[in-house]
This record gives sequence, C-alpha cells and structure tokens, in this order.
Amino acid sequence: MNSAPTPTAISTIDAESALTARGVVAIDLRSPSEFQEDHLPGALNLPLFDDAERALIGTLYHRASPQEAFDAARSAARQRIETLVAHVGLACGWSPPPIDLTATLDEMTRGGMTEMETLLVDEPARELPERPVVLYCWRGGLRSKSVVALLRRIGLTRALLVRGGYKSYRKCVIERIETWRAPRSFVLRGLTGVGKTLVLRELERIRPRLTIDLEGLAQHRSSILGRVGLEPVSQKAFESRLAARLVEGCGAAVVFEGESRKVGDAIIPENVWKALDCGVSLELVAPLERRVSVLLDDYLAHPSSRLQLAPQLGFIEQRLGKHEWTGVLVDLLRAGREAELARILLEQYYDPLYRHSEKGRSYVTRFDASDPARCAAVIATSIDAHTA
Repeated sequence: MNSAPTPTAISTIDAESALTARGVVAIDLRSPSEFQEDHLPGALNLPLFDDAERALIGTLYHRASPQEAFDAARSAARQRIETLVAHVGLACGWSPPPIDLTATLDEMTRGGMTEMETLLVDEPARELPERPVVLYCWRGGLRSKSVVALLRRIGLTRALLVRGGYKSYRKCVIERIETWRAPRSFVLRGLTGVGKTLVLRELERIRPRLTIDLEGLAQHRSSILGRVGLEPVSQKAFESRLAARLVEGCGAAVVFEGESRKVGDAIIPENVWKALDCGVSLELVAPLERRVSVLLDDYLAHPSSRLQLAPQLGFIEQRLGKHEWTGVLVDLLRAGREAELARILLEQYYDPLYRHSEKGRSYVTRFDASDPARCAAVIATSIDAHTA
C-alpha cells in the first residue's frame, strides 16, 4: 500500500524582514517585464517563466483549466530548472549537488496542482540563517514555493520564501511612504539651468542624507526634455526608490529641488509633495551663459542624446505657438549651434513657463549657484542657522 505524500514545510520570511536582514540574496522569479516594472532592492531576476510563457499560462488558467495551466508551467519549468538552479548557486556562493534536477522536479510535481498546493505548507522561519537566500514571485504562490521547496530539498537550506511575494513588498513600500513625517523642509528653486540639481547633489555630498533627490530617483529631469540621456523608471519603481531613501532618515532638515507634482510620469506621493510644496523656498540664480553651459551638459552629455532631443524640440516649436519657429530649433541642433539653441530654449520657452508657475511665491533668500560646491556650503550653513 502506498503511503500518503508527506507535507513539505516551506520556510518563509515576511517582506519587511527580507528588506532589513543582513546579507540577504534576493531572487525574483517573476518574468522579465514584471521585474522591469519594479522589484525588491538589489534583487536578481531569474525568471521561472519568460513573458510569453507567463501570458500563455495565464490564458490557459482562465480559459481552459487550472490543471492545463499547471501542465504548461511544469513543461516550461523543466526546460529552465537546471540553468535557474545554477544561477542561484552563483548568486549565493553555493554549489548545487550533481543531481538530475529535471527528474526531481517531475517527482515533486507528479501529483498535480491540487496536491502541490496542499503539500507545500508555509512555516515562518524561527530564526534567519546567515546570508539568507530569499525568493519571491507575484504573491508567494506555486511559482516561488516550488522553487524554494526544490532548493531546500537538494541542500540549500538558506532558501526562504517571501511570504505574500512582491505584493507584500509593495504594501511595505506604500506603508513606508504614507507613515513618513518630514522634518523642516527647504526647497531649491530657480530658473532652468541655474544648476539646482548640481547644488542639491553637492549638498548631499557634504551633508549625507540632507537631501531627497526626486529627479535622481525618477531618472527624469522633470521637463519636456527631461528624459533625454536618461532611463525613466515606472511609478512603482520610483516609489520603491523613494521608500528606501525615506527609511534612511533625514535628520533635522531635508532639502528638495523644486518640482511640480509630477517628475516626468512619476507622481510624487501626497505627504512628500506637501513637504516639498510647503517648504522654505531658497532661490538660486546664475548668469545666462552659465545656464547655457549647464543645459548643454545636461542634454548633450551622451552620444545618443541628439537622436532623443530632435523629436522633443519639434514639440517645443509647436508649443511656442508661432509659425516662424517651425523647424528652427531642430535646424540649430543639426547645424551644431547648440549654445544658440540653449539660449533660445531658456529665454523663449523655459523662463516664461517658470515665471508663470512661480508667480506669487516668496523666497527667504537668494544664492549664486555659479559654483555649485560653494553654493552648497553656504546653503548648508544657512540651514544650520534656521534649524539650530
């Protein structure tokens, strides 16, 4: 008589512990597109299914049957399990045993989806091992449970499941942002090109954790040309980066760069936006030639920038609202007349927009930003006086 299969305990860790434990190796088993949108900080993407396979499995689950979806998932996993386990070993400094992983997977999945869901039982880890290997999928379901079970079965006892998967991590991110309380806030404001970002980053260099660089987190300069030379991140990835920064703390004060509610396509969360919008405004100024130089450094620093810039310049020509601008800005770029182009952008487009958006705003003091390092030092001293 065959005995009933024995349940397998899957050691689990909650998302908050996965974020704060020392020496964690995080493995994201979701598809590449899921990972690209957002993931745990520092996670390595080792997808159990690629995007096409994931889409097929989802379709089968909803239009055919859960078991047909499981069979397709099992087939896809068989093709990838050897490589996946090898990469897990490389990531965490572990040597997998010489074992037929495909046969092991077949044995574990032979009873079908229902049996696996019944036999793989979550069990919170009583204590964390050194250098824990935490694995997760979308919600901590069979995708990650089966891999953790297999890894532990073949000797990687450091393997843990993130309970609730990425969804539980996402909840942590939202909670971290919503519960953050800002210290006294200061905001660097000024015309485009004065070097607000340069000064902000100098402030961070001389006073670590004094600033929150929203444009750096979003990888966007918060303007119509703001993505040129950068790779903007998704809203969820922006919030993940922001939450990680907020957990680090700020001390008695925090400094932002003046922004609208959106940094590119990323929306600043409500309580962070309130701290920025209501912060003490510090005006940065610089001569036009310095602003031209800053703009050129920003938008033409990378070889691919010209290709990205040209279509956006066409859009600005339309926004200027005058027929005589059609083709002018693009022609200046193609002719290599970058400094002239930058002056026109500043005087005809950016400056009027900025003055309109800042109408009625008052500044407590003004700083010359021509030398970002010197300006940052003076601002830091001024903030010290305000927060003493």
